[in-house]
Amino acid sequence: MLILLLKTVHIIGFVAWFAAMFYLGRLFVYHKEALEANDDRTGILTAQYKLMEWRVYKIIMTPAMILTWVCGTWMVVSYGMDWFKLNPWMHIKLLFLLILSGYHGYSKGIIKKLENNAVKFTSMGFRYFNEVPTLLLLVIVALAVFRNQTSPVYLTMVMCGTIALIIFFTLLYKKIRSQS
Repeated sequence: MLILLLKTVHIIGFVAWFAAMFYLGRLFVYHKEALEANDDRTGILTAQYKLMEWRVYKIIMTPAMILTWVCGTWMVVSYGMDWFKLNPWMHIKLLFLLILSGYHGYSKGIIKKLENNAVKFTSMGFRYFNEVPTLLLLVIVALAVFRNQTSPVYLTMVMCGTIALIIFFTLLYKKIRSQS
């Protein structure tokens, strides 16, 4: 029964974590666009985005990450080291979770840089940055669902295809937006 409770809380945690990352990424786009506009609304908008970014980061994103890691680690420990050794997909999943956690920490640095208008990203760069969690979600969920039934080569091909589609649709969006 404990393992089912841990799985439930783990899933709720990572759903909240990803939702917060997706939302924070959009806030970065809007914040940068407000800075680039440099008009009467810039001060009001940037103050509001700064407040929203910190709230998403501190109140939703970080607690959700902690919940995800705690429940996930507890499940792995509950299954035992033999289970862990026999499931190489979990090693790869943990690698991607570490990358995701790095993205999480890097986002905090972006919030600080946006506060000082010292960020190097353009609004389009933030659109691409916002797709990183999407790719990581795809790989992490695929690893958890397919486990040892899929090869890393197949997952890499799927990820590359997804990256190509994201780039295509982002460029298409940019072209349509510039024509409007």
